[in-house]
Amino acid sequence: MGLKSGSTFLSDFLRQCGGYAVIDGGLATELERHGADLNDPLWSAKCLVSSPHLIRRVHLDYLEAGANIIISSSYQATLQGFEARGISRDESEALLKRSVEIACEARNIYNDRASKGSWDDFGDGTGLKRNPVLVAASVGSYGAYLADGSEYSGIYGDAITVKTLKDFHRRRVQVLANSGADLIAFETTPNKIEAQAYAELLEEEAVNIPAWFSFSSKDGANVVSGDSIVECASIADSCKQVVGIGINCTPPRYIQGLIQLIRKVTSKPILVYPNSGETYDGQKKEWEASRGVAADDFVPYVDKWCEAGASLVGGCCRTTPNTIRAISKVLSSRSHRV
Repeated sequence: MGLKSGSTFLSDFLRQCGGYAVIDGGLATELERHGADLNDPLWSAKCLVSSPHLIRRVHLDYLEAGANIIISSSYQATLQGFEARGISRDESEALLKRSVEIACEARNIYNDRASKGSWDDFGDGTGLKRNPVLVAASVGSYGAYLADGSEYSGIYGDAITVKTLKDFHRRRVQVLANSGADLIAFETTPNKIEAQAYAELLEEEAVNIPAWFSFSSKDGANVVSGDSIVECASIADSCKQVVGIGINCTPPRYIQGLIQLIRKVTSKPILVYPNSGETYDGQKKEWEASRGVAADDFVPYVDKWCEAGASLVGGCCRTTPNTIRAISKVLSSRSHRV
């Protein structure tokens, strides 16, 4: 897809979906539910090496729950991280590509089943409608690679510059841009400097597939580093390859206000996929229950988020196919009202 049509890429897709699109939910906790052991610096990317069939299974679970966009398992998959584990550069690049291929395989299986009408388990006939599906290649932040919790603080220290970050991400972005994905999802972006690095990289490398930037917040006004969400969204808005801007891995209670702030500086589609509201302890590497939001409790929020200006909604950490099924129902009924 040439970027000439990039500016309308997501808008056109939203039209195909009826005005709103469903993003998938959490990957790592679902992989664990299916038996994967993710106690590893590679986290969910470990499964690319050990159990790709489980990743495909989780993608398919989300498609069957109504997701229109599935995000590849490359969030924690960095060339530097693989190499630290003794995996060669060629093999590391192949694993990155594989993350996208697995998502594409899941989409093919889903499309194949839908076209054969083999969704009898729905019972109500709703499953016979085939949803349009995009595959997004995930790029996690520099902090995610460090696996020390700094992706949740965005504090990288003075030694890390825009140039350092561009050098860190460059090859991974090149590989994912040529992997067969429909777009690149730069996720859980914790600070302004990394957003700037991504925007410059997309320009310098003339990346020819669209991208979205999503940021994380813990106060409802700034990204986790303390940089203003409005400044971060402005950087994303000024980059021609960016077709959507939003928030992920953020407690649901902050989302509505953040959408309103982003809306002030962009007319591009806004996407939100919050976590369940629990808090991740980067030192202990575990989730602490706080005011968590169960699947059904997400539902009242979704209408408010759409009214505030979001048009793509999904879930991040600790959300499940049940969450996505519930979101899908709400968005579907909104589409019918439009």
